[in-house]
Amino acid sequence: MTGATAARPAPVAAAAELPPYRRGWRVPSPGTILKVVWVSFAYVFLLAPLVVVVGASFHGATQYSGVVFPPENVTLRWYTQIPPATYKSLGLSVLLATSVAFGACVLGIPAALGIVRGSFRGKAFLLAMFRAPMQIPAVVTGVAFLKLYYVVGDLTGLFLNGSFPGLYLGHLFVATPYVVGTVVAVLQRFNVRLEEAALSLGASPWRTFRRVTLPTIMPGVHAGALYAFMVSFADVPIAMFLTAPGFVTYPVELFFGIESDFSPVVLSSATLVILFSLSALLLVQKVVGLDNLLRSR
Repeated sequence: MTGATAARPAPVAAAAELPPYRRGWRVPSPGTILKVVWVSFAYVFLLAPLVVVVGASFHGATQYSGVVFPPENVTLRWYTQIPPATYKSLGLSVLLATSVAFGACVLGIPAALGIVRGSFRGKAFLLAMFRAPMQIPAVVTGVAFLKLYYVVGDLTGLFLNGSFPGLYLGHLFVATPYVVGTVVAVLQRFNVRLEEAALSLGASPWRTFRRVTLPTIMPGVHAGALYAFMVSFADVPIAMFLTAPGFVTYPVELFFGIESDFSPVVLSSATLVILFSLSALLLVQKVVGLDNLLRSR
């Protein structure tokens, strides 16, 4: 054997012998600590009212004397006293919001495609008109629709105020711009070469839209539909003008309940809505994925 034996590198110290800052853990920087504190403060600020509402709904005092938190003598008695009218209004709100989200997608997707793909004058003005309902105060929108329904009713004898179609049109007016905005944002970044490749391979325009365009813009559709659902479900000003006794949405029912008699029954029904919203959010996360919704913005 000739030549000197090659020198071997010194053995690396075992991980257990390394100091703490060398074991994959770093001391957070002041900027990181500040971000964590700020995000924690934001979460506490947003969730603290909900925690108070949920906790106060379990207060078991025999005589109600305002919101009590933390609750004393925990009980579920107030949940059994929720009136049937509350469940009826909640069902109406869910049905209305779901229908509005679907209708907003039916109107918003073609409108967004026309705005982005169209080659006509006034596209910026048309897009501004679609966004106008987002800038108009909801109270003004409710008064305008109520006046419109009275005019239509005087001319045709068909009064839409106090009916599901009338309330549906009012909510559809304010919800459609959200679908248009999210779909337009996705289409502006859409690679048209995908459609050209599908057409060159023999696919029809409708098949290209259904198999290529629509799946690509679906994150924007999901985001817009979610926004439309939330806008419709949480609306109070428009619904107050367009509903009638015995036909009210849940936010209006809750508003009247707080105004007349603020009892733990109201807090109990609000807790059920919080649980429903959390369940819906988890369902959206499992079916669609919130990351997809955030990418479309």
